[in-house]
Amino acid sequence: MNGHLITTRRLGLALGLTLGLGLTWAAPAAALDLKGWLEWLHKVEMRVVENGVVETVAVNAGQHVKKGELLLRMDQREAKAALLGAKAKSARAAVATATAGRERERSQELFDRGLIAIEELKDAELKLAAADAEEASTKAAEAAAEVALERTELLAPFDGIIVARNAWQGDVIYKTIQQLPLIAIAPDDKMIARALVTAPVLRRYRPGQVARVKTANGLREGRIYSLGVEAVRVELQGAVYYLDVLIERAPDEALRPSETVEIVLP
Repeated sequence: MNGHLITTRRLGLALGLTLGLGLTWAAPAAALDLKGWLEWLHKVEMRVVENGVVETVAVNAGQHVKKGELLLRMDQREAKAALLGAKAKSARAAVATATAGRERERSQELFDRGLIAIEELKDAELKLAAADAEEASTKAAEAAAEVALERTELLAPFDGIIVARNAWQGDVIYKTIQQLPLIAIAPDDKMIARALVTAPVLRRYRPGQVARVKTANGLREGRIYSLGVEAVRVELQGAVYYLDVLIERAPDEALRPSETVEIVLP
């Protein structure tokens, strides 16, 4: 009994000495619950780069699309005509180059036989060089016409969901006057849960850390995606920043931006 008491006293003395030397025991930080909201991971706002009239809008807001799927098409008649004209010029230039090449060969043969002067051979060479340059120019114009035709269509850059549609059949579009995007699209497999936090809270975490997000569909695991660099606003308790948590989203899941969520940080 006395031995047990002495041992206990010794342990108490050792603990007291340890604390007296300035060593303290810190309790692990508790999990942090934050109120937040959902946002799209990112949005791509799509506009046309040429003037024209909208011929077809193939999607509506809320529709899911696959990469490469047609979203919008402008009237293509002018662009198609320009491409046909460019192809015709390119074909004529190719014929002219071939003709100039044959004339250059004949001139070389005649020169080798001593039947023409060197100046005539050089003239044939210059004509061939000019024909080559003209053919290259027409091919460049043809390539530009093909690009102009491609730009009459907006295609989905990735699998996603149509966030906004601001164009209808018959709209006249000017490339320099497009205040709103014609189509806006966002990835439909991921979203971010966003919360406002102060700088001391922000310093506790780093990108990639596991976090949990409680949505209307239940609790799910995510990872810290980004920590704010610039303050959103300054309040009495200090500057406030965004903290974003990336979560997976099923394409058919009913989750929308601005929905309230609960973010649980470690």
